Amino acid sequence: MSSREAYLAARVLNALLREDYGRLAARITRTRDGVGLTLADGRWARLTPGVLFQDFVLAPDERLGLEQVLETLAEVADPADADGVAAFFDECLAALAALELHDGVADSVLRAGPSYETLAAFVDHPVYPTSRARVGLAASELPAYAPEFGPSFELRWAAVPRRALAPGSAGSLPADAAPDGEWEVGDDEVLFPVHPLTVAEVRKIDGVRVLDRAAVTVRPTLSMRTVEVGPRLHLKLPLPVSTLGVRNRRSIKPGTLADGARAETLLRRLADPDVVLADEQTWAHAGHEYLAWMVRRLPEGKIVPVAALNAPGVLAELGDVLSGYLRLLLRWNVRLFVRYGVALEAHQQNLALLLQGERMRLLAKDNDGLLASPSRLRAAGIEVPDFADGRLLTDDPHALADVFVTITLHLAAAAVTFGALPHARAAALVRETLAEALDEYGDDPMAKILRGRTLDAVRLTGKSMITAGTLVSKERSGARDVNKFYGTSGPNYLRRA
Repeated sequence: MSSREAYLAARVLNALLREDYGRLAARITRTRDGVGLTLADGRWARLTPGVLFQDFVLAPDERLGLEQVLETLAEVADPADADGVAAFFDECLAALAALELHDGVADSVLRAGPSYETLAAFVDHPVYPTSRARVGLAASELPAYAPEFGPSFELRWAAVPRRALAPGSAGSLPADAAPDGEWEVGDDEVLFPVHPLTVAEVRKIDGVRVLDRAAVTVRPTLSMRTVEVGPRLHLKLPLPVSTLGVRNRRSIKPGTLADGARAETLLRRLADPDVVLADEQTWAHAGHEYLAWMVRRLPEGKIVPVAALNAPGVLAELGDVLSGYLRLLLRWNVRLFVRYGVALEAHQQNLALLLQGERMRLLAKDNDGLLASPSRLRAAGIEVPDFADGRLLTDDPHALADVFVTITLHLAAAAVTFGALPHARAAALVRETLAEALDEYGDDPMAKILRGRTLDAVRLTGKSMITAGTLVSKERSGARDVNKFYGTSGPNYLRRA
């Protein structure tokens, strides 16, 4: 058994315990030897208290094989979830292959001087155990297209009927993102960029011609479907791939890009002076999930994705930025929640530090997953965006708090801080920074709700990511959005012992 297999097996078991899939936690027993879990093969695996997100995790000195964990999953699974369990088996094998493949080249990628986006991809997702799996992508394709390998490649292009453009679409790609030279596109057609992995799907679309030439060299960012054209220019493109669960398709549905642009416009009105929104107003969609693009323009300055802060050598290079980052993050997100009833799905992948000389600011992007309260926006004199996706609006403060806790607190704040500092120091830093942000609003009812759900809570809510993302169908889980499916909780790591 490789060290990578043991690492992945532990992450998978911890996730299953955290989500209590198949009532797995009922198998936990306490003996004279401590706390443990009986696996399907009869082995009693010792557990230890979890620091973040859950009560117990596999003890560091326990070494399990992936097969032992997956056999246990199969044993506790509901027969109705057979397809999801089989898909998760494949996901685990794909993640293991990706991890071992990357181990073989990681040193050479580091020696080549990788971008911060590449370094961010060296860090596994804090919660989702098989984040290295890209369902729909062969392991042999990873070095050419996955960000942790630091590749570059040329985009493909398609001629799309102009009449297919959705309302609000740009009529053409901006010049600095478009290929040079003459292209075989008629007056009634527009040129669309196509990720090489999506070419086969685009060929199936009636009336669309995939052109033979490749042009414009790009590098994948951490999100993979977004590629870097230049230091200040990103291009978001659909992929026939799933990440963080087989139901998390990386295609782009109609309405998503327009909603993202509307969310950005809203947030620009609500931004603090030290918060910058990436410009994501230029996009096009041609009515098919694989025919879309969005241009993202970034501001001047050094941009470091928050996910990269736990990558090798990054914090040592940047110096003491954690406390300043947390202050920016929590001050703005608390203000959004309390004053406007807005909670952002701005996790460690969608946030970055923007370093401009001596000044550090917070850069936010990809805002199409936020949650906003229409009544609180109106009360503040803010027009409610006309979102195509009604799931982006709610007046339920606890639904807003769920997003704040699971995204802002867990992923953007705690996972990064606990990954960088000793646990007692990390807990104190996050706790004190959040308390400072909340104290500004005194007895405001929304501040009291947020305080009750964070600092004063005995337990903190969590997301059941593998349950909703892969294991259980939407029909059975009832999840409207697999990225906002809760039902688990863990001890409050912010409370003083």
